[in-house]
Amino acid sequence: MASPPASPLLSIVVPCFDEEEVFPALQAALHEVAKELEPEYEVEFVLVDDGSRDATWSAIRAFARVDPRVRGVALSRNFGHQMALTCGYDVAGGDAVVSLDADLQDPPELIPRLVEAWRERGADVVYAVRVRRDGDTLFKRFTAAAFYRLMRWMGASDVREASGDFRLLSRRALEALREMSEQHRFVRGMVGWIGFETAEIEYERRPAVGGSSKYSFRRMVHLAVDAAVSFSIFPLRLTFVFAGLLSLIVLGYVANAAVNWLVFGAEMVPGWMSLLISIMAFGALNLVCIGIMGEYVGRIYEQTKGRPLYLIRDRVGSVRGRAGTDAT
Repeated sequence: MASPPASPLLSIVVPCFDEEEVFPALQAALHEVAKELEPEYEVEFVLVDDGSRDATWSAIRAFARVDPRVRGVALSRNFGHQMALTCGYDVAGGDAVVSLDADLQDPPELIPRLVEAWRERGADVVYAVRVRRDGDTLFKRFTAAAFYRLMRWMGASDVREASGDFRLLSRRALEALREMSEQHRFVRGMVGWIGFETAEIEYERRPAVGGSSKYSFRRMVHLAVDAAVSFSIFPLRLTFVFAGLLSLIVLGYVANAAVNWLVFGAEMVPGWMSLLISIMAFGALNLVCIGIMGEYVGRIYEQTKGRPLYLIRDRVGSVRGRAGTDAT
C-alpha cells in the first residue's frame, strides 16, 4: 500500500460561463485561498470554460500564463453547468477536489474548513450546507425550498437539502463518481448516492459578484426535472394515482346513475355535459401519462446513443497529480 503524499494535492474546480466581469475577483480569491493552504498542501486551479460568449477563455489563458497552478479547459460549446462540473472533476488530479461557482456566492475562504473536515474527520464527502441564503432572491429561496421538499416527498433521500455544488470530494469518492455515466446529470444527487463517510460545515450564502447569478429560471427548471426523473420513479407511479382517482370518479357517477334508475325510477336522460367532462378528463390524463413516460423514454434514448458527455476544444496548463482521462 502506497504511503500518502507528504503534501496532498488539492484541486479547486470552477465551472465558468460568461464570467469576464467577475474573473478578476475570482482570481484574487483563489490566490488568497492558495496562500492559506500552502505549503501544507499543493494547490491547482481547474477552470472549465463552458462555451462562454465573452472573453472568459482569454482571461483563463492569461491567468495560466502567470500562474503555473492553473489548468484551463475550454469546451467546444455550452454543455451546461453539470457537464462543465463533470469535466472539471475528470481533469482534476488532486487527492481531494473542491468545487465552487465562479460568481463567489459560495465563499472560497471556507475551503480550508472543508479540507480540515476531510483530513481530521476522515470524510470522503464534505458538504457546505447553507444556513442562510440572503444572497439569493426571495423567489429563488422559495423555489429551492419547494424543490427539496418535493424531492423528499418523492423518496429521493440521496439529495442533501440546502447543499449545492460547493463541496469537497476525496479521490476515492471522486473515482466512484466517475464510474457513473448518466447523460442527464444531477451531480449533487449522484454524490449522495455513492455513499462513503460524510461531514458538513455551515455557511451563509452571499450575493453573487457582478449582481446576478448566471443560472436562469429555465436552467433551474431543467435541473429540477433531471433530478426528479433521474432519482425517482415516483412520477411513473403517479400515473397510476391519476388513473385510479379518475376511475373512482367515473365509477361513482355510474353508481349514482344506476341507483337513481333502479331505486328511484329516474329516467336515464343522456348527460351531455358529464360526458364531455369525462372525455376531457380522460384525454388530459392520457396526455399527462404519455408526457411522463416520454421523459423517461427520452432519457433512455439519449443514454443508449453513447455520445460523450462533453467535448474539449482547447486547454492550457500541465497535468498534475493523479488526473483522470480528459475525454468522457
